[in-house]
Parts: sequence; C-alpha cells; structure tokens
Amino acid sequence: MSHDPYTSGATPRRITHLIGHEYWTGTAARTAPVYNPATGAQTGAVDLASKELVDEVVARSQKAAAAWGAMSMTRRGTVMFAFRELLNAHKERIAGIITSEHGKTVSDALGEVTRGLEVVEFACGIPHLLKGGHSESVSTNVDSYSLLQPLGVVGVISPFNFPAMVPMWFVPIAIAAGNAVIIKPSEKDPSAVNAIAELWREAGLPADVLNVVHGDKEAVDALLDNPAVKAVSFVGSTPIARYVYERGTANGKRIQALGGAKNHMLVLPDADLELAADAAVNGGFGSAGERCMAVSVVLATDSIADQLIEKIVARVRTLRTGDGSTGVDMGPIVTRQARDRITSYIAAGAQAGATLVVDGREGPFDGPSDGYFVGPTLFDNVATDMSIYTDEIFGPVLSVVRVSGFDEGLGLINANPYGNGSVIFTNDGGAARKFEIEVQAGMVGINVPVPVPMAYYSFGGWKNSLFGDSHAHGTEGVHFFTRSKTVTRRWPDPSARGLQLGFPQNH
Repeated sequence: MSHDPYTSGATPRRITHLIGHEYWTGTAARTAPVYNPATGAQTGAVDLASKELVDEVVARSQKAAAAWGAMSMTRRGTVMFAFRELLNAHKERIAGIITSEHGKTVSDALGEVTRGLEVVEFACGIPHLLKGGHSESVSTNVDSYSLLQPLGVVGVISPFNFPAMVPMWFVPIAIAAGNAVIIKPSEKDPSAVNAIAELWREAGLPADVLNVVHGDKEAVDALLDNPAVKAVSFVGSTPIARYVYERGTANGKRIQALGGAKNHMLVLPDADLELAADAAVNGGFGSAGERCMAVSVVLATDSIADQLIEKIVARVRTLRTGDGSTGVDMGPIVTRQARDRITSYIAAGAQAGATLVVDGREGPFDGPSDGYFVGPTLFDNVATDMSIYTDEIFGPVLSVVRVSGFDEGLGLINANPYGNGSVIFTNDGGAARKFEIEVQAGMVGINVPVPVPMAYYSFGGWKNSLFGDSHAHGTEGVHFFTRSKTVTRRWPDPSARGLQLGFPQNH
C-alpha cells in the first residue's frame, strides 16, 4: 500500500477520509482529537466531514453502485475471496491499530477481527444467498420467479467499541449483494476502518464501491437525509439509535438501528458455580465492559448468592488492568469522559446503598498515570431502582441482584426496557427450555455468558435494543441489503391469441 497513515512520524497524525480509494486532500473546517487511552496522549486528529462533502461522496457512490450491481456474482465473489485472504493476513496489524485507539487488549482486538472475518466468509457464499425461487406453470404456460437485487447506495454508522467487527457485520454483505457502501466510523477510533478499506482496494474492489467518511452528527444527518442513500445500518446507544431510526424512516429509508443493553445472567441453585463465576467475570469485564453484549447484572438466587460472589471476587482479584498492549487482562476506557462517567456511577451506587464489594477506582493499574483506567467493579445487594441497575453504564461494573428463584429472575429480565442478550446458568433442562422460550431478548445463552451468534445466524436484540425489523448479518442481513422482485412470465403462444375480456382465471 502506497500510503500508510498509521506509521507516519507526525504526532498527532492526520486521519482523513478515504474516497475513491484515495485519501482526501482537502482542508477540513473541523477536526476531532484521537487519543491513546492507555497514555492519555493525543495521537491523531480526524477530519470531520461537512454535509457538502457527504453529498459529493453519495453522488460518486451512486455511479459506482450501478456498475458494481450489474457486475456478475462470479466477479464480485472473486473480490470477496481476495479480501478475505488479505484481512486474514493483516489481522494482527489491524488488532494493533484497534488497541492503540480503543485501548482493549491485543488478544481481545484480535478476537474482534476474527469475528468480523467470519462474516466476510459468510458473504463469500453470496451467490447461494441471492438465489431466488422459481415456479413453473402457475397458470397454463405461465411461470413465476423471484429476484433479489441490490438497493444501490447504503450507509453504515459504526460505534467505537468494536471499530472493526461491527463494520464487518454489514459492509461485506452489502458489498457482496451489489451495493455501494459509505461507512462513517466512530470519530474516537477511526483508523481501523481506514486500514480495512485499504485492503478492499488491494482486493480489487472498484473505486467508490466503498468510501470512508469520518465525521460527527453533521455527517450522520447528511447520510440520513440524502435521498440517494437507500438504507442505513447503525450501532450505538439507544437514544441515538432511536434518533437514527426516526429520522431515517421519516426520509423513506430502511433502517436497522441497534441500541444499548442491560444484559442479565440468571444463576439457579443447581448451576455449576465455578463455571458461572468464570462466566460472570469474562462476560462482565471483557473489553472493560464496553460491549453491548456484556453481562452487567447477575441475578443470583438467594441460596447460592454468597458462594457465587465469593468465587467472583476471588477471580476479580487476579485481574490486571493497564495498557492493553502489554499483556494485561483488561485495558483502559476509551476516553477520559467515558472513564469519568463510569466512576460517577460507581459513586452513585455506593451512595444509593449497594454494597461495593470491589472498587475499580482504586487500582493498582499497570499503565501510565494519565491512562483512562477503571478496574473491575463489583456491587452486591443492588436494588432495581438504583442507577447502576437501570442505566447502561458501558464499563467494568457488575451488579448482583438477589432473587428468590427462577420466576422472579425471569420477571426482572422481561420487565427491563432492554432486550439484547439474556443468559441462564443451570443444569436443569426444563428450566433452560422454559427460559429460552419465555425470555424477552433477541439473543439467549444457556451456560454461555455472551451469546453472540455466528455469522450465519443474525445478531440483534428486542425492545429498546433494536429499532427496525432486520438483525445484522446472516440471512436477515442479506434481506436488509436487497429488495425482492417477483416476475410473472408468459412467452407468446399462437394458441393463446384472441380477445378475452373476462377476468383472468387460473386453470
């Protein structure tokens, strides 16, 4: 690659748009700082796009979409397979970029890229996924069949917490289906998307089929308002997801807007408590809790609550928090503001009367003193009216709510306004079956802490965790990025000629 924006000597380095496979050479009226959260040092300044620039990119994408959508599936498949090989070859490099701007550990970042790679592999099978149906002789000498065709230009607005995986939930499927994509990554950690876009170029993707536009609300609104953008995929907080859904649908677009969560883990008395404790720690503190699928509430039945908490505490005490590039268990929080928000929730929980079993504000931390660190935090005796229970904290804060049994636990889950993921730990098959049927959540785990589906299933929540009717990737993702057309066909037959003024009849 002729241009590598990640190894330049300039600090802070410029991070800019990638349009038509070329880095933008214009002058941005506005920029936003990008930091290394492990050190607190500013490492970059990202250009923020104006509405005018977004509209210009949309126009370019329209032209590219027409040619790309008309290209054979074989040719599109060749590009997909080439991109898959390049992404696999560069996954460690991409992981390092993620760690430098998001803060998560390198191993966690590598896992993120790998999960995104699985969606790319799914998209490589797009010829099979785009097969329509065919019915011969629905009437005499009349056949019907269906087609799946691309939408044209689509937008992807991705969050900071998974700067590589979440874009790859959408972009590979949209491109494989014949669309042109404009992606607006988070301005907090934008470089991973640029690096991945360069690999698309190297794979042979034509110019303007994928464009990267950095920005904030102005760029988002421009994508939502431009009539040439036919659909938008979004992942972020629930308030913004609702805003994107309402503004986009008001403009006649397809919208899938994935929002926030408050994922519960119900632990029954018959559960393997060692496994449950491992799961609570892994699910609650992985990626510093900055996951929409993080376990944030443990519903512990009264008879085993003390034992479970003891086992969780023993595990938490072994965790190291610090610079994610140095082999620690948990990296920093993405920004200073996010860190301060999390610590304010910890203070509020203690003030509200919850038992602060482990205080993540205290450290010690294996990293520079200016890093944005919060260690694993554990509350017991949490009430459902406390802010640490009601709000999505999006940090390493685990709340234990004690419940009398299965019914009370399930009732709390179903009463929650979020419905992303819910899990149960039990060895009772009947209880597990009742849970999976009755729980009001889009993704369910049974003795699994983070029930993220594989690429050939679809990712998405219920209630305030999703706005729109299509989940990400899998067959629902293919459905979202295509529209169906049904053709009824009859070829002229001399025997069928003549006037027939009556209503057509099937026979």
